[in-house]
Amino acid sequence: MRPSWIAIDLNAIEANARAIFRAVQPAALCAVVKADGYGHGDVPVAEAALRGGATWLAVALVSEGVRLREADISAPILVLAEPEAGDISTMLSWSLTPTVYQESFATALGTAATNQVPVHLKVDTGMHRVGADSEDAVALARLIDEHPNLILEAVWTHFAVSEEDRDFTEQQLNDLNTFRKRLDEEGIVPEMVHAANTAGALDYPDARFDLVRVGLGLYGLRPAPSIGPDLSLKPAMRVLSKVAHLRSLPAGARPSYGRRRPLPQDATVATIPIGYADGVARRLSSTGGEVLINGRRYPFAGTVTMDQIVVDVGDDPVAVGDEVVLLGDEITAEEWADRLDTINYEIVCDFGPRLPRVYTGGADGE
Repeated sequence: MRPSWIAIDLNAIEANARAIFRAVQPAALCAVVKADGYGHGDVPVAEAALRGGATWLAVALVSEGVRLREADISAPILVLAEPEAGDISTMLSWSLTPTVYQESFATALGTAATNQVPVHLKVDTGMHRVGADSEDAVALARLIDEHPNLILEAVWTHFAVSEEDRDFTEQQLNDLNTFRKRLDEEGIVPEMVHAANTAGALDYPDARFDLVRVGLGLYGLRPAPSIGPDLSLKPAMRVLSKVAHLRSLPAGARPSYGRRRPLPQDATVATIPIGYADGVARRLSSTGGEVLINGRRYPFAGTVTMDQIVVDVGDDPVAVGDEVVLLGDEITAEEWADRLDTINYEIVCDFGPRLPRVYTGGADGE
């Protein structure tokens, strides 16, 4: 087995959840654990978040919700988008909470249900991805309210730019509140309202309502550096490997595919057994990728390959078997995101299943 792995600190997940839960009270906390817990592992993350005060979980896919149920997690699980009609029976049999925004789906759901099913109606206030516009949402709320097998447990929306555009976010909030007033006029009162993602939960107290849906913050990351500056969050992921091979090369040698870059001086090149098939972006080769070995930074020495990278360690006393930190400590997901012109969400989600997740902390204190 390759000596490359991802270390996940479940105590950090639990502490992040607890800090966010305390900050947003009396709103409840919904931990978003879709995409395998943003690459951290959905079941361990869900369990840690629940220990930290979360009372809801959210996923993108029915299959993700089933995985949590198969792990004996009994907390309410919200599916954030409508699945295909063929998945309705699975959703119902595993007691997953549906999001609804189309009449056809609501009708199919009600027909398939054998008892009353709580649903969350999503209204589009500006994200323009999924969700019903306000006119259609009022009609849909009426259909749900009148259907014998459906209960309107919540209405919700999703912020598009809460980490960067306060005016637009405030407009989304206004539109949601206008929609709620229209429901009041219809005599329809959902049990809950929710709107806030991580940025909304931390920076918009008026957006917390009854529940906040927090993903990125749970993992110790922020949508932008200015979000929740007074809240202590600890990144839970470290990506690690070990030096597998060392080779002394002369100045001018060009390691790896394409021979893109000459060594500026005589140096030792370390081979690390991790590559772009694992989530180490090939573009880091040209944008200044670095690793930590024995607490010191070293630059990539050539093109990232599918299974390996090469690093210029100069004439430092690096040995085969020394631990290599690719992500963690002072090398942050934000640094990678800046180098790759993307966001920290994508960085942590990109690490693939070839890298085993090794967990510390948790309920048993390991």
